[in-house]
Amino acid sequence: MLGSTHGTLTTDFRARVVACGEEPHAAVHSMTVAAATEGVLDVSGRPLYAAVPDLDRFFRPGSVAVIGASDAEGRPNTGITRQLIRWAERVGARLYPVHPTRKSVFGLACSPSVAELPEQVDLAVLLVGDPLPVIEELAQAKVRFAVAFASGFAETGEEGAAAQARLAAAVERSGLRLLGPNTNLNAFEEFRDDLDGPAIALITQSGHQGRPVYTLQELGVRLSHWAPTGNEADLETADFISYFSQRPEVGAIACYVEGLKDGRSFLLAADRAARAGVPVVAVKVGRTETGARMAASHTGKLTGADQVVDAAMRQFGVIRVDGLDELQDTAALLARARKPQAEGVVVYSISGGTGAHFSDLATGAGLNLPTLSEAKQRELHEWIPDYLNVANPVDNGGHPVGDWRGRKIIDAILADPDVGVLICPITGPFPPMSDKLAQDLVDAAESTDKLVCVVWGSPVGTEEAYRTTLLGSSRVATFRTFGNCITAVKAYLDHHRFAASYRSPFDEAPRTPSPSFRKAQALMRPGRQLSEHAAKQLLRAYGIRVPREQLVTSAAASVRAAALVGYPVVMKASGARLAHKTELGLVKVGLTSASQVRDAYRELTDIARFEGIELDGILVCQMVERGVEMMVGVTQDALFGPTVTVGLGGVLVEVLHDAAVRVPPFGEDQARSMLGELRGRALLEGVRGGPPVDVDALVEVVLRVQRMALELGDDLAELDINPLMVLGRGQGAVALDALAVCR
Repeated sequence: MLGSTHGTLTTDFRARVVACGEEPHAAVHSMTVAAATEGVLDVSGRPLYAAVPDLDRFFRPGSVAVIGASDAEGRPNTGITRQLIRWAERVGARLYPVHPTRKSVFGLACSPSVAELPEQVDLAVLLVGDPLPVIEELAQAKVRFAVAFASGFAETGEEGAAAQARLAAAVERSGLRLLGPNTNLNAFEEFRDDLDGPAIALITQSGHQGRPVYTLQELGVRLSHWAPTGNEADLETADFISYFSQRPEVGAIACYVEGLKDGRSFLLAADRAARAGVPVVAVKVGRTETGARMAASHTGKLTGADQVVDAAMRQFGVIRVDGLDELQDTAALLARARKPQAEGVVVYSISGGTGAHFSDLATGAGLNLPTLSEAKQRELHEWIPDYLNVANPVDNGGHPVGDWRGRKIIDAILADPDVGVLICPITGPFPPMSDKLAQDLVDAAESTDKLVCVVWGSPVGTEEAYRTTLLGSSRVATFRTFGNCITAVKAYLDHHRFAASYRSPFDEAPRTPSPSFRKAQALMRPGRQLSEHAAKQLLRAYGIRVPREQLVTSAAASVRAAALVGYPVVMKASGARLAHKTELGLVKVGLTSASQVRDAYRELTDIARFEGIELDGILVCQMVERGVEMMVGVTQDALFGPTVTVGLGGVLVEVLHDAAVRVPPFGEDQARSMLGELRGRALLEGVRGGPPVDVDALVEVVLRVQRMALELGDDLAELDINPLMVLGRGQGAVALDALAVCR
């Protein structure tokens, strides 16, 4: 049996940095200190901090120029100019039309060019087919922001992508910031100013997809901003997330994302929102091949491997939903609800069937529906008949209409310290009972800090109890479907749990290479796949345990090596372009004598010669006692760069597809969370009488592989440790095989 060599697992990620040979840097735990890290790069050369763009003068400019303004009937620019004039009046901005041949537009004096504007303007709106020639003029006039509506760029294919690249380069040289191209007027919509409370800030790459969130204003939900990012030649979704997360009026950020411009920028923006405790809710298209293809044709950007996108969002607390209805309901709840006082959810209904149905769905989604205490049930039975179930769900048999008992029931439930959320599903109006129930729920919600939710299931939606009573209260979260309510409540509880324990991984990401990196560099062979022997040396450099083994080039040497390694042994062919050795018969297991070793050497070299495989030798390896076979690997994602994967390993790894992925940097909590996502995680805990394995050692390997991924960066195209044999508790983990491909 092998003893443990992985060492004592530390709980501080910085201690692991020291284990790889680097002195720890001081952790940064505040936005003030983080601001001082602008321009600082991690060990892979990626930024650890991104500045927040000052977009105040974009959304609230003092002056606006409209390039290509028109008041000619029947021209598309005329309607846009008219809307911009109205918007400028609302935000108190001076508007200047610009047109080479017009003296005035809608009664406003018109300048023939940007250079002849009467003042330096904050924002220029470009109503021209080709914005590129105008950019230099705007730069000379020191315009701070521009919006380009024109289409025909990256969304149209290679030629359009090249045109967009030229536009982006011109913008970068100019120093101004550009929204678009291929955007619209959503940033200049009219937002209601008579609504109170925290607001939703909206970001969409497709303008029409933001309409459901925008219309929440008609239901009393405040909206503060709308950023239609279009093709994102310059300003991108990440810029607006960073900006909105610092705005005091913003309670939640709602996003419709077709493609991410830059993975690291998005993560830094999500990190900033997580530090500020501002929830980000996103629809991200591209889950399927069809969706990804449509997104590319619409905005011309990569959608990224969806599993990686999903994991990256989860790492940084971005709440991913599927539908626009879920986006609006979840964002509205997260913007307006106060911090939960407990995680217990109680379902209160006037129908046993409704309560049972809703409770099934809620429990299946992972919500905690605690059984109410005996004392609380006795209290509820003071107002509810004894034959009805009040354990949770609470069935009242029909909400009291003629007296005070209904409010007493609701107050008693909310008074339970284990209850943080009360949900009342009303599948259809049943006046006067449903009217009184709605009013009692509103009155109770106004007098508590706990969350009260109502599902108004009527398809009509014109009822007084719904339109006036429920929607008239900002303290009741009202939904139209069971599913949306459950999705939003789970997101609400998950977000606050995440925010309470969030610690930015960028604060502790390594900035300088370790001695392990210098050893690894000497082993890298650009453009080549390393042999198993060389790949294992790479692992050794980072402190990852491998079996005792020797590389030999003769039968006699193999016998001597077996004696040194210790019987029984495993013998494997080793070559720079050799993979799937088992399928080719290039692995021999359980050899117990010199004659077996000698015969195995000859057989392995004969097979390799017949298959035309070039070998650097035969590995004679220690045979490791069986444990649980896992795999840990590194792959390169087009958006996020190196990613780390862990999953069930062995020969069936490509069949089982049981794996979890994370984007570095991440800490021990995320490494353990990866294991919790695996369908086969019970194997690590011991099944059918088997002992639990050394999960700490497995986590340690994941973190060391992450360090390797960060330090080698793009130079390591692929790493695959499979199998990683995880032994019994306290006995460590051993990399039995490894494949590494250099860029």
